[in-house]
Order: sequence, then C-alpha cells, then structure tokens
Amino acid sequence: MRLFPKYPLEALLRSPVELVSAALFGLLALAVVCVPEVFLIELNVAFLVGGVLASIAIFRLMQGIHLLRYQRSIKHTPTWRLDFGSIPNAPNALFLGRGFIWTAKHTQRLRETLNPSGRKYLATTKLNSSSSVGEMTSSGRAEIHGIELLEQSVSMNRSDRVGHTLVLGTTRVGKTRLAELLIAQDIQRNEVVIVFDPKGDAELLCRIVAEARRSQRIDDLLVFHLGHPEHSCRYNAIGRFSRITEVATRIANQLPDSGNSAAFKEFAWRFVNIITGALVALERTPNFRLVRRYINDIEPLFVEYAKFYLLRNAPTGWADAVRQRMQQFNPRSLPTALRGRDVEAVALLQYVQTLDLYDPVLDGLVSAYKYDRTYFDKIVSSVGPLMEKLTTGAVADLISPDESEDEDSRPILDWLDVIKDRSIVYVGLDSLADTTVASAIGNAMFADLVSVAGHIYKFGVEGLSSTPRIALHADEFNELIGEEFIPLLNKAGGAGFQVTAYTQTWSDVEAQILSKAKAGQVAGNFNSLIMLRVRELATAKMLVDQLPRVSVVGKSTSSGAGDSSKTDSAIDFETSHADSLSKSDAPLVGPTELFTLPRGQAFALLDGGRLWKLRFPLPDSNDKLLPGSRAEAFAALSTSPACAMEPQSMRSIDEVAAQNPIGENPTAAMEG
Repeated sequence: MRLFPKYPLEALLRSPVELVSAALFGLLALAVVCVPEVFLIELNVAFLVGGVLASIAIFRLMQGIHLLRYQRSIKHTPTWRLDFGSIPNAPNALFLGRGFIWTAKHTQRLRETLNPSGRKYLATTKLNSSSSVGEMTSSGRAEIHGIELLEQSVSMNRSDRVGHTLVLGTTRVGKTRLAELLIAQDIQRNEVVIVFDPKGDAELLCRIVAEARRSQRIDDLLVFHLGHPEHSCRYNAIGRFSRITEVATRIANQLPDSGNSAAFKEFAWRFVNIITGALVALERTPNFRLVRRYINDIEPLFVEYAKFYLLRNAPTGWADAVRQRMQQFNPRSLPTALRGRDVEAVALLQYVQTLDLYDPVLDGLVSAYKYDRTYFDKIVSSVGPLMEKLTTGAVADLISPDESEDEDSRPILDWLDVIKDRSIVYVGLDSLADTTVASAIGNAMFADLVSVAGHIYKFGVEGLSSTPRIALHADEFNELIGEEFIPLLNKAGGAGFQVTAYTQTWSDVEAQILSKAKAGQVAGNFNSLIMLRVRELATAKMLVDQLPRVSVVGKSTSSGAGDSSKTDSAIDFETSHADSLSKSDAPLVGPTELFTLPRGQAFALLDGGRLWKLRFPLPDSNDKLLPGSRAEAFAALSTSPACAMEPQSMRSIDEVAAQNPIGENPTAAMEG
C-alpha cells in the first residue's frame, strides 16, 4: 500500500506532522463516539462517522511511523549476525545478504540527504576505536543503505558464477567476511572448493575448518601452508603437465623480462627445458631441487642420459669404445671449455658426436655441456637466486617432495584427485614472509590448474559422469595474478571452474601485470562485480562507468520585495515567493558513495547489469564448531582417505611414456 502520494519530491526529511493530524483525528473519532449529542448526530451514525475518522487517524499514524522509521534507518544500520548453519539455501542461488535494487529513486533520496535542511536528520559518524577488528561497525554513511526500508534476500544465480566474480574493497571493510560467507556455502553444497590465501589469514582457515565440520567434510579438507610446513600437504608445482615445455614456462615466468633481462630469461627457459626433457625421458619426476642441481652442474645429468640413450640406440660395444677413449684421454687436446671436466663425461661426449644418430634431448644436453662454465653461469644467473629461494629450508621438502621417501607421511597434493574426490583445499602462501616464493608457488599452481582444465576439457574427470563445479576463491589475488591466471579466467569456465577474486584496488592488478591492456583483459572476464568501500577513483570508476545516468530533481526557492511602480495604487510595496523544480543528470551511483560505504556493505552488479545495494551478515560469534586459533584448526585436521593421494608427477610421465614409448623414440615428447 502506498502511504504517500507520488510527488516529484518525497520530502522525507522533515518533522512528522502526520502524527499531529493523526492525534487530532483520533481524538475527534473518540469524541464523536463518546458524546454524539454534542455533534447533534444519532448513535448509529456516530459509530459510522467515528469509524471513518479513526481510519483517517490510523492512516496518518502509519505515515508518521513510516517517516520516523525512515529517519531512524538513515542514522544507523544495525549489526546483523547469522548462524552459518542457517544460511538460506536455494538450489540454484548463492546467498549474498540482504538489500534492494538501486534505482533513480534511491539516487534522489541520497541527494536530498546532502541538503543543509536535511543534515540534522543524519547521525554524526564516529569510529568506535574499541570495537574488535572483526566487527563491521556502522562507520561510513549509514544513509546509503538506510534510504530503503524494504529489504529482501539477495542471491547470485549459480549459472552466473561460471562467468567469474570480482570483489573489490579496501582493507578492513569486510572482503574476508564476504569470502567466508561464499566459501561456507560452497562447502555446504558439497562442491570442490579451492581457497588461495596469500597472507595466511587465521580467521579464514578457522572458518573453513568450521564449515568442513558442519558439513561433515573434515576428512575432505587438505591444507597447503608455506608458513607451517609441519602441518601442510606436499605439492610438486612442476610435476604435472600436458607438455614438457610447461615446466620451463612456469619457472621462467617468475623471472624479470624487462630490458636486458628478457634475453637471460629466454636462456634460462631453454636450459630448464633441456633438463626437464632429460628427466622425463629418464622417467624421473621434475622438481625444483632437481632443476637447481642440474642448473648448477649439468654434467651428471648429461652422463646419466647419455648412457641411457646409448644403451638403447648405440651399436653393440659402445661401452668398450668409451672406455678406450678414457684410456687415451689427453686434456691438452681439448677445447678450453672442456678442460677440467670429468674424463668419463668428455669421453661420452666425443663418442656421441661420432654417431650418425639424432636425439633432441641428447642434442640439447650436449650443447649445454659444451658451454664454457663461466659463460654458462652468466646466462643462467637469473634463475639461480629463484631456485635458491625455492629449495632452502623446510619449504624445500614441501614443494620438492621426494615421492620415494616413505618416512614422510604428509600427502602429496594432486589437483585431479582433488576434483575427483570433491575435496576442499586451503592454500596459505605466507606472502608476508617471502613474496617471491609465494608468487612463484601461486603462479605455478594456477598454471597447473590451467593444465588440469585442459585435461578435463578433453577427457572429463575419471570416474565421474559429469564435471563437478570447482569454486576457486583467490584472496588478495593481485599478489597471485600473472600470465597463468588469465587463461584460467577466459578458458577454464567450460571445465567447471568458477573464480571469485578479491583485491583492494585495480591499480594493484595493473602494477602486478605491468600492462594496462592485459589488466583490462582480466577485468573483461569478470561478469559479476561486487564493490565494497574503495579509496581509489580509478577503482570506483570500474563500477560507475558501467551505470547509466539518471535525472534527479532539485528544488530552488526565490523571494523578493520592492516598491510598487504604480503611483495611483494604494499598494506601496510588493513581495514575491516561488518554489521551482529543476532536473539534472547525475550518475546512478557516484564515486563519493563508494568512498563512504559502511563496513560490510557493497554495491553489486549482478544478473547481467542489475545494480543491487546489499549488506552482509557477520558470522555468529557463538559458533561452537569454530576453532579458537590456527593451532586448534591444524589439530582438527586428520589423515583421511582424501589425503592418501597417488604421486602426481609420475602420472604425467606415464602419459608421455604411453604416447611415446622410450624403446622406439625416447624423445618424441620434446618435439611437441
């Protein structure tokens, strides 16, 4: 029921004069019924008249109460807590919170709150310094959400999630709490959930553990944490690949490529690719430790592969021929680059060069081995420091697992098994301690996931009739984004991947990618946008520039007084007063509104362009399933069937071997 007539201006910021008229009509109705003789009417007519007057009084009272509710609403938005076990669960919708569709009416109402006459109805915003960090207080302009009293549940269509979702908001405004809400629902829906957390937020890990307990999926939870290797799964970031060249690309992409660094990056890629090709042909699992070892000294790998190749392809008696060369060894006759090298290695090199055989792997090893040692160290110097960081300390055992080591009971993470078993994976990269290692591992994981997506495209998921939904949440994704993340956005949707990325400003993404065009390419792959409070104009314009402009009405008042121009008139002075309305264009939502949003509130562009204003619930503080600390969260994890995973990299080697039998052509894979 419409309480107020439809006027150009609603005039909701004023005194509730409706209450005065309601009181008068109410008293009059009471008087008519109680003393009808005073009004010279009969009793039966008095009841009829009293009923009409009472109806008018009630209607005016409702108008006054509505006005008071509105004025109270724009002063303060109450804290909303929700038991995550009671999240509204619709089959094809993802619950976001409560809110309303933002229209030109709300732009008009918000404009009226800026008028000097309306400021007295707004509360002065004060930040409560004693509030806990996790609380979303009403700091900000409460009127942005309070201008609409009729809220409804806001949900995102699950089919839209494959188009990916971008969440933007400055620090401490509720991004992680929103992530907890979305992750909780994904876990409760029994979907594959992968969470990347560069900082290693303890509250987020505890929430994941709580929701896994609530959904009875704690055995499905796997944790990879660089900051706590003793509690972490192991992961070989370069062990799974569709093409051998992917390994070199994953490592080389972490190297600088500006100026002269580009040439050294290409050399590093080539030598890592040579090493990887030899390891695969030898049916050994590539990992960072092996790459570092053979980058520093490629001679042992050359000797091992040369013997491996000659055993299968050289004429009978090759071993005697090599021994004979070793006995006749004369270091003075060698080129400068080979002096001081191992006698057996040089003899193998000389013998191989006499054969009329060609093998790409062996050819690459020979060319690398023949380089002068000093020159070789210079051209691969860019990859050395990176390998040093990735293979030092306890982290080395975590990201370069030895699959033949039976004493280490920590499971090895494998993405295909994660998807097949519908597991939950939390990845804490501890970027505050070492940004380089965190970025390298994160990007390698994304590259691995892209490779898995390609496998799913071609072959599906073994043992499953349909591809499961894969909910990937990337917090602080500006620290993770690289060349590997872009194909995950624009090509992996058909493999079931639905990415939700969280970051503070879009400039962070541009600074990480070092290309405005590529940053625009990334932004174009997010079909849904949720924007909390931001502090950068360029970030705010990502939403504002997508919205239409609307007409807003303004009121102007003019008054004047002057002498009468008519000498024969009895009127000496004339006065005038006029109120006029004018229309002007304004953005549906401007940057100012995005700069002053209260914590826990956001504008969301959903459903192909509908703008929603919404607020998120806080999790219930009395959740008994929630661990009190990170230590309790780790203690809740237990060894489960999901953790007993098949070694990941051997599968990819077996696939290569099956397609290219070594007995026939041990290096055919290199040519791909």
